Amino acid sequence: MNELLTLTIRQIRDLYAKKALSPSEYWLAVEKQVDAFEPHVKALYLYNPESARAQAAASTERWAKGETLGILDGIPITLKELIATKGEPVPLGTKAVPLVPAAEDAPIAARCREEGAVIFAKTTCPDYGMLSSGLSSFHPLSRNPWDLSQNPGGSSAGSSAAGAASFGPLHIGTDIGGSIRLPAGWTGLFGLKPSNGRIPIDPYYFGRCAGPMTRCVEDAAYSMGPLSRPDWRDATSLPPEEIDWLDLGIDVRGLKIGLMMEAGIGLDVEEEVQAAVLAAARLFEQAGAEIIPVAPVLTRAMLDGLDNFWRARFWGDIATMPEEQSAQILPYIYEWAKGGSEITGAEAVKGFNQTYEMRKACARLFSQVDVVLSPTNPIVSYPAEWASPTNDPTKPFEHIGFTVPWNMSEQPAASINCGFSKSGMPIGMQVVGPRFADMTVMRLCKVFEDWTGGIKAWPEAPSTF
Repeated sequence: MNELLTLTIRQIRDLYAKKALSPSEYWLAVEKQVDAFEPHVKALYLYNPESARAQAAASTERWAKGETLGILDGIPITLKELIATKGEPVPLGTKAVPLVPAAEDAPIAARCREEGAVIFAKTTCPDYGMLSSGLSSFHPLSRNPWDLSQNPGGSSAGSSAAGAASFGPLHIGTDIGGSIRLPAGWTGLFGLKPSNGRIPIDPYYFGRCAGPMTRCVEDAAYSMGPLSRPDWRDATSLPPEEIDWLDLGIDVRGLKIGLMMEAGIGLDVEEEVQAAVLAAARLFEQAGAEIIPVAPVLTRAMLDGLDNFWRARFWGDIATMPEEQSAQILPYIYEWAKGGSEITGAEAVKGFNQTYEMRKACARLFSQVDVVLSPTNPIVSYPAEWASPTNDPTKPFEHIGFTVPWNMSEQPAASINCGFSKSGMPIGMQVVGPRFADMTVMRLCKVFEDWTGGIKAWPEAPSTF
């Protein structure tokens, strides 16, 4: 792999400042990597190398004149397909949506352009972002760069595949039940779901967040200042706050860390995942933190209630579609949603109310501990062609027990690599903090990354597949 592709954002910016590297030169290294790896991983949508070259050339001129726009000037990035970019369609991962150009940039895209970032592509996602998979009726099947027979997770599938394939240092995903953290865990990335409202999004939906997916914690920190600027289009966005996102030092001594090794529902945690997370927890204990085993916050009633609500809501969206349009939805998604036709309004409301039960359970837990560690995913991996780890539309959410509660409780949570399976697949550990303690989560991930050294060798593009 070209050594330029191993650089962090800090290192890239330092070379830009010294005029030892230009944004144009760096982009060409990324473009060559995309040319070699994208035919195998299928991570990108609307990939536009000509536009990227022009953006990089403009950034090169700004760096030469000392007139850069922001901290991300000249940094190649991707945005998840669900994040609107002006003049480009947002198919929502499905053939059922008409390809209508977006009228304006979503907040995240607007902030990245203001910074001078090189937006070179969107990234793939499954139909309506409703799967933890790279399977879509619209996009080609996205695959995991670590093993092309395996799934990159989702719904930020292309973001995770692009990050692990070294298509530049920064990729922005979205998350409503684990869609940043789950794929980050399965591909070895650091993925942050910030406190709800920290990064403004449009359209807003209960529990929905956006966040960075990167190969190291500091690269994510570089993005948080620009991305967290308030935007009036998200009525839930947090007020302006002066945060030094690059101040990542922390002393863990005396910290009460809850260790949650069971999700309470769904798939059992595989032995290799359990061993990796327990080993990670011991590092925190050796550094002076107090490790406290804690019970799950999620119950079957909570997850089934959320499932009922999401099915009913989604069925309400597609029930009035012309048959020829709804027939184009991925069959797995359609079959799952059709179950919503039998859910009454009262049952849907009862299901939604389970989100408040999740929130109460999470608050109760955090009255006893400062942070929580857990597995991100209960299993090591699953086939690329599967729609979910169960591949069963009647049991679509059996793998999100560790991730979904923190969306409903609006708490920051991140996934960071904590080891590898015998098969060579990454294993993710989740770090969860109290509401608005995004920096605590990032600092704990950074100190853990410093202890372990992080991932040094990322996947190489295969010659054939």
